[in-house]
Amino acid sequence: MSWAPRRRFWTTAGVRPEAGGFAVVLDERALRTPAGTLLTVPRRALAEAVAAEWDALGAEIDPRRLPLTRLANSALDRVEPQRAAVTATIAAYGETDLVCYRAESPAALAARQAAAWDPWLGWARRELRAPLVAVGGVIPQEQPPASLAALRAAVAAEEPFGLVALHELVALSGSLVLGLAVRRGALDPGAAWEISRLDETWQ
Repeated sequence: MSWAPRRRFWTTAGVRPEAGGFAVVLDERALRTPAGTLLTVPRRALAEAVAAEWDALGAEIDPRRLPLTRLANSALDRVEPQRAAVTATIAAYGETDLVCYRAESPAALAARQAAAWDPWLGWARRELRAPLVAVGGVIPQEQPPASLAALRAAVAAEEPFGLVALHELVALSGSLVLGLAVRRGALDPGAAWEISRLDETWQ
């Protein structure tokens, strides 16, 4: 984050309304992204959380303690200008979604996968109109084109900040289905992480 001085130069971080959302201010000085864009987020709660990150810093600016600021920077500087490309990258996970690939042995692991993952395939079928095929092994399974199109539409419906969050969820879990379930409030993020780590936990 070379755009900010290394030492703290403000007393208090705050939030003010701006066109299209809420800006974060440091002693009334508006925070900007590395590309110079006014750091404006769509919801007050997120703006307040970003401001709290800056308030919690000590005398030195430590980028490692500003995760929400980094996500906001990504949404504004990287995702918004390349929205179609980012959407395509995220949607591509649906072609090889984690929850579609099951162990062929041992039987107990396969049963555990079915118990944990089948409900979310059912959710995708019902809520997203995207039925997917589950198979044993790791050989790629071609998924129904209509289902992949429905998943792409679900991703495309996200605004830039939602795309940043969804990308994090999907990249960490390996599952577009689980990521979308979290984004739509059907699945707790912690539970999604545990479900996605089922194989590692088994090992």
